[in-house]
Amino acid sequence: MYKNILIPVALDQDHDTHASFEAARQLADADAACTVVHVQEPIPPYVASQISSEVFANTQHELLESLHQNASEIPGSKTRLISGHAGRAIVNFANENDVDCIVLASHKPGFEDIFLGSTANRVVHHAKCSVHVIR
Repeated sequence: MYKNILIPVALDQDHDTHASFEAARQLADADAACTVVHVQEPIPPYVASQISSEVFANTQHELLESLHQNASEIPGSKTRLISGHAGRAIVNFANENDVDCIVLASHKPGFEDIFLGSTANRVVHHAKCSVHVIR
């Protein structure tokens, strides 16, 4: 069905990536390429100036290790750690890399999403490719 699938993941304890990975496997062609991506929100400069470069490097290393560990559930998948606002960064990455399907986990919308919007909502409304939202 799809040849280039993007699977954005949140690397915290509260998010289970198994359902997204299973959906991607079901939607993928035999020769499909899958990319597992995590978006790291930018740190405001006034905060970043107070954090040592060693802390940044260790954090980056830990994120990459966790990303690779999560992505190992899909053999042959690529991993990418990108920076930016999650919704925009996912859409931009998909557009720049000819992604034809995004498989994205979502939480149950709450009151705060009325004012702030959710990552899944932004991706669904702005992506130029198919988006499968997993709940």
